[in-house]
Amino acid sequence: MSKKKKLKLPLAYQPLGFALGWVSGAVATAAFRKTWKLIRDEDDAPDALDRDRGWGEVLLAAAVQGAIFAVVRSAVDRTGAKAIERSTGVWPAAEKGGRD
Repeated sequence: MSKKKKLKLPLAYQPLGFALGWVSGAVATAAFRKTWKLIRDEDDAPDALDRDRGWGEVLLAAAVQGAIFAVVRSAVDRTGAKAIERSTGVWPAAEKGGRD
């Protein structure tokens, strides 16, 4: 494939990447809610500004949520990139990396 097409594919991938990001956020939110219910048997995780919650509980919720979001985002991004590569023969990111 020509270099010109390789440079345009990441731009063409952006709308798909946006949609995948939205889906991964929804999946991660649902997974976090279920996980928090298992950890603390509560429907709502503590918010950082919740006066009635302690530091440990707030930081635990943030750490669990961050880990779940990172794993789901990576899994969805990787799946989308592999699908693009299979269908076009070109990896949808720059040579040395991806989004970050």
